[in-house]
Amino acid sequence: MHFNPYGGAAAELAAALVNTAAADPHADADALLALLREQDYRPVGALDAHQARDLLRWAARLSPVFDPAPDRVALVNALLAEAAARPYVSTHDDRPPHLHFAPEDAPTPDRVRAFTAAGLAHLLCEDPDRLGRCARPGCATVYVDTSRNGRRRYCTTRCANRVHVAQHRAR
Repeated sequence: MHFNPYGGAAAELAAALVNTAAADPHADADALLALLREQDYRPVGALDAHQARDLLRWAARLSPVFDPAPDRVALVNALLAEAAARPYVSTHDDRPPHLHFAPEDAPTPDRVRAFTAAGLAHLLCEDPDRLGRCARPGCATVYVDTSRNGRRRYCTTRCANRVHVAQHRAR
């Protein structure tokens, strides 16, 4: 499935932040910077400890959006209200025109909040079933379903195999 930069990359960054915060609730600034770079997000400068905690708190706010719930739209609207500035078109770093929801010179946590909130909003409007949490009991990993048919239920093949093997043994 083809996603626009906000519905795809930004939603995937949101999922990566949620999963990182769940795996390491005390992740430090270096770990979060590495995550941002791994997700092809360009941070402005370094993160300090306060900004790292800010991103981890933001990840906790993003997490419920991946659960199918009737209040999902309200959750995303609250994230947008807190994070999003006025959208504008940018051409920084000799890149083609693209949309920004926070000033380019804003601190990294502010930009990440705006980027991920906008990404989740785009994806929620396009296809809310593409946001999910692993269906294996005991696994809380979230994901953005980029499969062709949009029927993903598990975070990885490994989790799916564990469930299917357990079902087979139960029979």
